[in-house]
Amino acid sequence: MGGYRRQPKVQFSLYTFTIYSSILKSTQGYDQSTLDTISVFKDLGANAGLLSGLLYSAAPGRPWLVHLAGALQCFAGYFLMWLTVNGTLPRPPPAVMCFYMLLAAHAMTFFNTANVVTGVHNFPNYSGTIVGIMKGFLGLSGAILIQVYQTIFKSKPSSYLLLLALLPTITSLLLMAFVRIFKTNEEDEKRHLNHFSFLAIVLAAYLTATIIIQHILKLKLYVRVITFVLLMLLLTSPIFVAIQAQRDKSYRLLKSLLEHNQVSDERDLPAEEGTSIGQDHGEYHEALNGTNDDALELREDLNLLKAMGTISFWLLFFTTMCAMGSGLATVNNMSQIGESLGYTTLEINTLVSLWSIWNFLGRFGAGYISDYFLHVKSCPRPLFIVMTLAAMSIGHAMIAFGFPGALYAGSILVGVCYGSQWSLMPTIASEIFGKAHLGTIFNTITIAGPVGSYILSVKVVGYIYDKEASEHGGTCIGTRCFMLAFIIMASVTVSGFLVALGLFLKTRNFYKHVVLRRLLHSLRHSTLPVDVLN
Repeated sequence: MGGYRRQPKVQFSLYTFTIYSSILKSTQGYDQSTLDTISVFKDLGANAGLLSGLLYSAAPGRPWLVHLAGALQCFAGYFLMWLTVNGTLPRPPPAVMCFYMLLAAHAMTFFNTANVVTGVHNFPNYSGTIVGIMKGFLGLSGAILIQVYQTIFKSKPSSYLLLLALLPTITSLLLMAFVRIFKTNEEDEKRHLNHFSFLAIVLAAYLTATIIIQHILKLKLYVRVITFVLLMLLLTSPIFVAIQAQRDKSYRLLKSLLEHNQVSDERDLPAEEGTSIGQDHGEYHEALNGTNDDALELREDLNLLKAMGTISFWLLFFTTMCAMGSGLATVNNMSQIGESLGYTTLEINTLVSLWSIWNFLGRFGAGYISDYFLHVKSCPRPLFIVMTLAAMSIGHAMIAFGFPGALYAGSILVGVCYGSQWSLMPTIASEIFGKAHLGTIFNTITIAGPVGSYILSVKVVGYIYDKEASEHGGTCIGTRCFMLAFIIMASVTVSGFLVALGLFLKTRNFYKHVVLRRLLHSLRHSTLPVDVLN
């Protein structure tokens, strides 16, 4: 069960900066510009994961080392921030606080790399599903932590900072020994992954209902406590899936021992069956060694520099920049968009809170559904980037024209399609470039997100809004405030759609001749008894 019980997810702290940003501002005497600068360093640290990828590649088979490095950084960054906020340490220069924030956020790339890359190694035939599950829980983490804060740390943001210093660190230290690469029986693991997926959907549905009810009704404390306890029970329920998986593994081992006397008979397979598997194995190597350009270029695991020398890397980088950049620009400006379109404070808060849910649906759904179509319909995974970018363009256009309910519909489309990139991109990178250096490759591509966000948030959305507001006394009301900006972002995602289409056309033969044959061979190989394989 190397793919889920052994994958602690502790990256939630990045999604709740708004909770403790106010106390940073008040206790340190920062203006809004300084606070925004600290937030930029948060985003920079969270997306600059090259070091974590290099460490994973330098210590193969020891992902716990990557977790340990992340735990130390996480504790140091948040604990120093907490000591500063409560007055134990003297007020540092803003540059030092930016370093604390960078350190804390940078830790999350180590947790992410250790979990995602190990999951892909453990579930090579269902990499989309396992990455979708882990990224999906990360998408829910913001909503979960907000529930923790509202129930336990209400009006105590300094105590919440201490929680961020301790909880991810302790969780990682306790569970990092379980993060290992295992040989798994894919047929059985898929069944357990489906159970895990069901629990994830139940958790997301419960959080959605809780958020909506809390924004409509003013719940009493005891009701909040009850809903929080139920949330914790749902959050820990996947452990029972892991326990059942361990029982199944023990049963298979026991059955193998009991049938040991029959192994010699099983080795004498009929000639046609032995030929079938051998023939498939030969066809697989023939595909790898064929004359197809994509197969020749990408047949081996590539390191970062070799991957960057391929067109496919930069096509994937550009589509990531368009999708993640425009998605981040949307959520960063959700409150201002709602205000300009006349939405109430309750409606705006609900939209912002539900973003985590749409994010989860995209992350989990894209991974699971793309796996299904790859296995059943032989559909190359890059096609799903094409479809999500097309849908994202429609979402941006809806927000741009601002008709009644447009922000609801548009934010759902953008949120789901933005989330989908987080599971599609690492999975596609592992299939095209290989798993050996996946940590460095997908972390480098991830940098495209904040690059696109900076360009679209600051140079497009912020610039156009400030220009409109300056012409109307410093405030802006109506569709004109963001219409042009979101038309530009819709155009950006259309360009990303075209580039993704190019990536799909370029790699479809590679998927047909390499990925699908490799998948078929692996699935047939995994269904043979262990003793036969050995």
